[in-house]
This record gives sequence, structure tokens and C-alpha cells, in this order.
Amino acid sequence: MNILVFNCGSSSLNCKVFHALPSGELAPIVQAKAHHVGVQSQEAPYIDFHYDGNTTRLDAPLPDHAAAAGAILDWLDSSRVRVDASGHRFVHGGTSLHETTRITSDNLPLLEACAPLAPLHNPAALAVIHICRQRLGEIPLFAAFDPAFHARMPGFASRYALPGELRELPEMRKYGFHGLSYQYVTAETARYLDIPVEKLRLIACHLGTGGSSAAAINGGHSVDNSMGSSPLAGLIMSTRCGDLDPTIPLTLVDKFGYTPQEVGRLLNKESGLVGISGFSSDLFEIVARAEAGSQPARLAVDMYVHRLKRYIGAFLAVLGGCDALVFTDDIGQRCWQIREAACRGLEPLGIVLDEDANRSASGGETEAINKPESPIHVLVVPTDEELVIARDCLRLLHSE
Repeated sequence: MNILVFNCGSSSLNCKVFHALPSGELAPIVQAKAHHVGVQSQEAPYIDFHYDGNTTRLDAPLPDHAAAAGAILDWLDSSRVRVDASGHRFVHGGTSLHETTRITSDNLPLLEACAPLAPLHNPAALAVIHICRQRLGEIPLFAAFDPAFHARMPGFASRYALPGELRELPEMRKYGFHGLSYQYVTAETARYLDIPVEKLRLIACHLGTGGSSAAAINGGHSVDNSMGSSPLAGLIMSTRCGDLDPTIPLTLVDKFGYTPQEVGRLLNKESGLVGISGFSSDLFEIVARAEAGSQPARLAVDMYVHRLKRYIGAFLAVLGGCDALVFTDDIGQRCWQIREAACRGLEPLGIVLDEDANRSASGGETEAINKPESPIHVLVVPTDEELVIARDCLRLLHSE
């Protein structure tokens, strides 16, 4: 059995095909990633394919995730890769959908109703699901949801300071996202450090080319997360502003005449790194420009790092110390400059970075980048959200 998994980032599309072995393990046989999907960047969009020991690059216009998914399915067809089931990351399932579930004609309207809850992710995931329903026939399709990992967040961390009748509404609580990634890196960190998950305290920084967040994790469960009721809050991201004084959207409406829809577009699609730098949403490009002397790029990097350090310090306080600080996803795994800047000055808090180890880390495997005397381990841990989704798909297929 082969399970195809699609994972929509806000500006990327990850894809893996896993083969289910007789042992029950899942072996990846195809990996693909579409870059710069529907965003402004200096580099043209493209898709990388890795299959049967070969790497292929496809340069193609990728105006949206549906186009990217169509190009990937075309490539799978031409490579004669069979697909027996498909799993899809769905960032926000609202109040009704939490655990991985099979997509049916009955619950598809529920998924569609959740589109506004994560405007950069849910509509993209829905578009990819519809493409798969059209192209892959009657094979089982599954949706996996990010907030499930954060479901046990304590009430004092998941509630907002609103009046009682509003505070208890499910739409008015913090959910937290990137849960599939945090689930994977928590287990991998526990394995690497040989610490039982139930005793592990860690701060995980999921830093992607689209969305980014940080989480405080204790005993295998989230106790706090930088994102909120939607993925807009928290860290500065590629096109999202992150934390913002709530009066600013009100001022945009009341004083400058913005409509609520225009405010939503501004904060989700025109802010963050692209808004600060003025030329790109890609942090790798911005770091290179900053090192070449660009002041807008330097400001974007400095603002990004400042916000990240604030959350690292806050979550150290929430956890009362921790065993490990983990960097994951594209930026976290491959941008040593951001890791170095984020850890700089944190030695009094127990984070002592080994700059040489940090700069030489490949990002392709779990590696320690702290000095031996560091009380807190600092790790680069590659995430694998797709494997988490594929395991859930296989489990549900077996239960059926």
C-alpha cells in the first residue's frame, strides 16, 4: 500500500509517498516540495522531486497550491507511482474536527466552513483535497489537524481575558498550531536525549518559510503556544504580522477606512517579512540582503529575531527551565544565522551555543549545537509532519 501525503504551507507544498511495509513501518519512496507558491520572492517557483535515488527539479509557474498539487500528481502519474490512500494536513478544523478523520461527502462541508479560520492554509488544503478527489478516484482521503497536539493546554493559557460569556465560546480560545510537527520533534528529541517523553521539558521553534511558531512542551503535551485562535498571532512570519496591538486593526477601520476584509488581507498576506523588507517573504533572501548591507532587510531580520527571543525567554519562565531548545522546519533547520542570533545573549538563561557546530549543522539529521557545558541542550531536529499524517492514515485504514 502507498499513502500520498500533502502538507500545505502558506507558501509551499510538501508531498511524500510512503510505502507500508509488512512490518507495519512506513518507508518514504517519493519526496517532493513546491517552493514559492503564490508569493513574492526573488527566486522563481519550482518543485524538487526525489525518487529512486534521483533528484529532479521542475521550474513552473505556481500561482496557487492547486496548481502545485496538479503538477505533482502529473509527475507521479508519469513516474508510475501508485497511490492507494491520501492524507492532508488541515491547519484548523474549528470546534468540530480535531482528530485525523476520513474525508466524506458528509464532513467535507464542515471542512469548507473552516476555510476562514486559517486563511493562508485551509483554502489551500481544500483546493488540494478537491484536486485529489478529481484525480485519484475513489481512494480513501484523510484530514489531519494541527490543534490536536495542543488540546490539553491548560485553561489559563488557552483562554483570553474576555467577559465570561465571550471567554467560554469555542471561537474565542487559543488553539495553537504546527501540532503535527511538535508531535514528531517531541518524540525525536526524547529519543535523541534518551529522556522519557513524560519527563521531557522543551521549547520547540517551528520556523518555516511561510508560518512560524514556538511551543512550550512538558511531558509530551503543549502547555503554551505562540499562535492563538488562528495562525496569525505570535512570531513574525513570511507575510503575517504575528502579535499586534488589537487597537491597530480598529484604527485601520475607523480612521483609515479599511474594510474588515482589507484588514484581514493586510495582516495575513502583506505584512510580516514581506511588509518589512519590501521585496521578499523569503527569509533566506532577506538574510543575504541584510549581510550585504540592506537596511530594510536588516530591520526585518532584527525584528524577526527579537520576537523569537521574547518567546524563548517567556517559555523558559512558563516551564521553569527546560531540557532542550529545538529548532525545526526550513528556517530552523537550515538558517544558522537565525539560530545564532536567537541564542545570542541567552547564556545566563542556560543556553550556550557552539557557534562552529551551529554553522556546520546540515539540518538533515538531529544534531546538538550547544557547547558541552550548556545546561540546556540546543538541537536541530528535522520535522516530519508527513510521517505523522501517514501513520494516522494507516491506523485508520487498519481500523476500518
